Amino acid sequence: MTLRAATAADLDDIMALERASFPTDAWSDAMMREELGSPHGWYIVDEEAGRIVGYAGLRAPKGSKDADVQTIALAEASRGRGRGRMLLRALIEEAARRRVAEVFLEVRADNPVAQSLYASEGFVELGRRPHYYQPDDVDAVVMRLLVAGWTTSRMPDTTDAGACT
Repeated sequence: MTLRAATAADLDDIMALERASFPTDAWSDAMMREELGSPHGWYIVDEEAGRIVGYAGLRAPKGSKDADVQTIALAEASRGRGRGRMLLRALIEEAARRRVAEVFLEVRADNPVAQSLYASEGFVELGRRPHYYQPDDVDAVVMRLLVAGWTTSRMPDTTDAGACT
């Protein structure tokens, strides 16, 4: 597993994963190209043996106190091995570096695996957007993470470092 910054040269590989992961509502090449080049975005790819097997993106405009997880996608053969969590954590870490207070995302209501991943990292459901994903007519679950709480929960506890019992 190797994470690196996505570049415009990765567009074809990213779009192949995009279309495979989101067959009915994939972004267009033009939309993804714009995202990859935006100063407000931060996109990464996950490589294995020189092949892109996943990607993820965060939108966090300079000076903003909130950010949005734009997308996370993995090749089907790469799922279930912790790679999605690794991508998500990298996005949250970047949000923390940008001094973002909250990270938001929308996830399909019919995707319990992704919802479970987000909840396990501390995202909480805020509400639902009916009929958000088209043409499938699937609701979006809106979730939020407080970055400071996430960061604190990942710091090692040193309060008992010298204690003996």
